[in-house]
Parts: sequence; C-alpha cells; structure tokens
Amino acid sequence: MAVLHNKVNNEELRRQMLAETEPRTTVSFYKYFTIADAVGFRNELYRRFLDLRVFGRIYVAQEGINGQISVPAHNFEKFRDALYGMAPELNQIRLNIAVEDDGKSFWVLRIKVRDRVVADGIEDPTFNPANTGKYLKAAEFNELSAQPGTVIVDMRNHYEYEVGHFENALEVPADTFREQLPMALEMLATKKEEPIIMYCTGGIRCEKASAYMLHHGFKNVFHVEGGIIEYTRRAREEGLPNKFKGKNFVFDERLGERISDDILAECHTCGKPCDTHTNCKNDGCHLLFIQCPECSERMQGCCSESCMDEKNMPDDERRALRAGRQNGMMVFSKSKDHPLRKHRDQWAEERTQK
Repeated sequence: MAVLHNKVNNEELRRQMLAETEPRTTVSFYKYFTIADAVGFRNELYRRFLDLRVFGRIYVAQEGINGQISVPAHNFEKFRDALYGMAPELNQIRLNIAVEDDGKSFWVLRIKVRDRVVADGIEDPTFNPANTGKYLKAAEFNELSAQPGTVIVDMRNHYEYEVGHFENALEVPADTFREQLPMALEMLATKKEEPIIMYCTGGIRCEKASAYMLHHGFKNVFHVEGGIIEYTRRAREEGLPNKFKGKNFVFDERLGERISDDILAECHTCGKPCDTHTNCKNDGCHLLFIQCPECSERMQGCCSESCMDEKNMPDDERRALRAGRQNGMMVFSKSKDHPLRKHRDQWAEERTQK
C-alpha cells in the first residue's frame, strides 16, 4: 500500500525537483461541494497524485477542495482525469494554468484535511456558500468595470494588493480573509444597490465573498471567473485590454506572476520602485517583504541589520538567541509602527541628506 505522506527530507526533495529537466505545469483549482468523508477523500487523492509525480498543496474539507500543484507535462492529462474522476462535482472543473511558469513552484505533495478550505470565520449556520454572485468573464469584467457606479473590490491580503491590482480596485486592508469579510461589509455599507465586482487570485476567495455579501443583503454582486489567473489568460487569448496592473502574488516558490510591466510597489528597505517579494534569509525570521536587488546584496537577503547580524552568528549563539522566541504573523505590515517601515523612512532621510 502506498505511503500516504512524505518521508523524504525537504531539502533533498527540493534538490531533486531543481534537477528535473522535464517541464512542469503549475495549476490551481477549487470547488465548493459537500465531501462526507474528508479523510477518505484526502487519502484516495494522495494515492492518485503520488504516482503521477504531482507536487503541491491541497486542502480538503467537508465544504470542498482547494489546490495549487505542479505536474510533469507528460502527466497533465492523467492528472486531470484523476481529479475529474474523484467526484461527479469535480468533473470538468476549471483548471487555472499559471500565467508565468518556470515549473519550479513546488517540490513535495502535501494534502491536508481542514475545517474549511478557506479560513473565513463564518459561524452563521444559515450562510450558504453555494449562493454566489454572478460570474464575469474577462470581456464582461472590462465592460462592467468601466460603467459609472461600479465598485471593484480586491478580496486578497494587503501584501498581494500592494504589488498588483485591477484599475480603480478598492483595497480591503487586512492580513487575512477572515478579517476582510466583516471589513468589506462595513466599507461597502452604502453600496447595497450598486454593482459590486469581487476578485482574487484564482476565484476561491471572491466566490465565497460574493455569497457572503448576498447573504447580508447586497443585491448586485459579481465575481471574476477564475480570478486574476483566468482573467489574464482570456484577455491575452482574446486580445482584450488588460485592466490588471503589476504582479499577481502567488503562494508558491515563485511568489509572483508578472501580468503587466507596471511596478506599483516599493522596496521595503530603501523605498525604490520594486515588486519582488522575498523571505528574510535569517532562519529565525523569514519575514515576507519586498526588497530590491541592491538592498538584497547589501543586507545579505535579510530584512534588517539585526537579522543580518543574527544570520552571521555562530550556531550556538543563534540557538540561544532564538530560544523561547514567539514570532507573530511574519508578513511586512503597512502599519507606520512596523520596524521595517521605521528603518526604511530613516534610511531614506539619511540618503536625502547626503
């Protein structure tokens, strides 16, 4: 019987993936539907995908499935058939093919059972996630978004919005989807009769958000079919004007897909135009932040001088320093009190005075 979880060292798996010469295809997919036996479903899915050399991250819950994976190109049709055959509801579901793909997005297969495929904090038993807003294809989005009074709402985290978003999109500045839902209700309280278009990376968050808005009395709610990924694919295929500017943040090794040449963000270290996300190279930090190549070289890939100092300490000193440390959510915050923002502002002021 197949082992139903990984037993190989992560670094070795990553080395093997990087050494592969056959191209891989990065794909995301989701579906809200009832799964009576989430554990059994998870185990069968793992068996099917393991033999096909599928890597990636998949969440299974009673409310459905959410996955981001990569698969060897020659196994793509077998992967598709294996997924479609798992349940009648999955037959012919949309597969979002990555916009910008080097095939090095994942190196291990992880399938986890969760309470929800997207953590939403919704406890209302009368909420029906299947009662969603209307889908908009790329051409329909372009047409409706151009009409006066239409509100475009980005249902991604603040650090995703920072590097790329649709023209005139409203940011709901939260760290998590759970926090965004009630915040969106409050921000849009006076817009219950107006057209509201919601979007996200691949569709799973904005689809649930559209249902949440309808549940709370909003009348005219839409969401972009397949999210930014599907919008971009269709816009390019159909020769439509691209209304998305900048990068689409993705939750894998790539950390972003280039959609347009616009640079909307800035280096969190020095403030220069930049939209390259990275993780702090100090293993005791791993903060997700934006850093330009010059600052990365000067700071050795670290987010701060203290992290650079810690990274270069002898092993025993590093271990002693990290003992008992409790890290919070390791994502650059837009707060003015964030240590990195204070450092950047001070560094920019010193540079101006020179």
